[in-house]
Amino acid sequence: MTRREWLALIAATPLLKADTAPAPVAPVSIAKCASYDEDITGKLFTMFDQLGGLQKLVRNKTVTIKLNLTGGPGNRVDGLAPGVTHMVHPKVVTATVFLLSRAGAKRVRLVESAWGPRMLEDSMQASGFDVKSLQSTVNGLEFENTNILGQAKKYSRFKVPNPYMYSEYVLNHSYEDTDFFVSMAKLKNHAECGVTLSMKNCFGMTPVSIYGDDAGVDEPNEKASQGRQAVCHNGRRQPAKIAPPELHPGVSNSAGYRVSRIVADLAVVRPIDLAIIDGIGSIAGGEGPWNRGIRVVKPGVMIAGLNPVCTDAVSTAVMGYDPRATRGTKPFPHADNTMLLAEANGVGSTDLKRIDVRGVPIDQAMYRYEA
Repeated sequence: MTRREWLALIAATPLLKADTAPAPVAPVSIAKCASYDEDITGKLFTMFDQLGGLQKLVRNKTVTIKLNLTGGPGNRVDGLAPGVTHMVHPKVVTATVFLLSRAGAKRVRLVESAWGPRMLEDSMQASGFDVKSLQSTVNGLEFENTNILGQAKKYSRFKVPNPYMYSEYVLNHSYEDTDFFVSMAKLKNHAECGVTLSMKNCFGMTPVSIYGDDAGVDEPNEKASQGRQAVCHNGRRQPAKIAPPELHPGVSNSAGYRVSRIVADLAVVRPIDLAIIDGIGSIAGGEGPWNRGIRVVKPGVMIAGLNPVCTDAVSTAVMGYDPRATRGTKPFPHADNTMLLAEANGVGSTDLKRIDVRGVPIDQAMYRYEA
C-alpha cells in the first residue's frame, strides 16, 4: 500500500471507539451437494429452514435477486456450460425462485447487469437457462437488465452515510423498488479483489450507462457496452455527471483499493437480506474465463446466510482462507479485504467465533482453493 493510499484509507475508514458495539451477526447454513443432479430444491429448503424459514421474511413482499452472470453468454471455461464454472447455475436459480414463490413472495424479479443481448432474459437464455421453464416456476416472474435505465423513467439514488469512494450511487430502480434483496453468487476467487462472493457480486449493480468506460459525460449513455475499468477500477475518468464524482480522486488507481471500497459502500446502501453462494461447481484462480491460470473446481457445497459479511466470511473460510486476512496475504495479495471494510462500517462481522454456522461445519465443508 502506498503512502497516498494509506492516508486515504485513514480518511475514509470510520474511527472505531472503544465502546462501539460489535458488528451484527446472523446464522449461516452450509450444505454439501456433490452435483447439480442432486435435489437442489430440497437442499435449499433445508438450509432456509435452518435460517428460520423464508415465509416470515418474504410473504407478500417484492423479492429481487441479483444474479452473477459475469462476462456474458459468449465466455466459456474449457467449453463447459457457464453454470458449472463461473456463473450461478440455472438449477440453483430455479429452485430459489420456486421456494420464494411457495413462501408467499408477492413478486419475484431477477436482475443483473447483462452483457450481449439487451434483455436480461435473452442473455440468460444464451447462457444456458431455459427461460420458459423458469417462468413457469412462478407467475409473473420479472427480469431487468440493470446496466441501463430499463423499465423506469429515472434512476434511483443511494446516499452513503459514511462513504469510502462515492458519496452517492445512482442505480437502476430495481434496487430500490424491492422489499427483500437477495445476492446470489458463485464461490470464486477474484483476480483483483481476492474473492468474489455475495458482496462483490453487487459491484455489478453499477450501471455502465453511468459508470462504464463509454458512459455519458453529462447524461447516461443508454447504449453503453463497455466495462467499468476506467471509472471504477482505475479512476481514469469520472462517472456521468448524473452521479457524484469520487471523493478522493487521484489517491489510487489500483482496482484492489478502489473496487473493494465501492463494494463496501454498496453493502451499506443496498443491504443484502439473503446471501446464497453456489459452490457446487466453480473455478479457482479468478472470476472468469478471461483470467489466466484459472482451473475448474468442484467444492460440492452451497452456503446461505442472512448477513452478507457473515456469509462471505464463512464462505472464505470454506475456501481455505482466513476471512480476516489483510492486504498482502492470501487471498488478498493486491487488494484490501472488502469484508473488513464493510465490517468497519457496521454491516456484519468476520469473526467466525461469533457466527452460528448451521448444517455442515466449516471444517467438514472446506475445499482449499490454494495449497
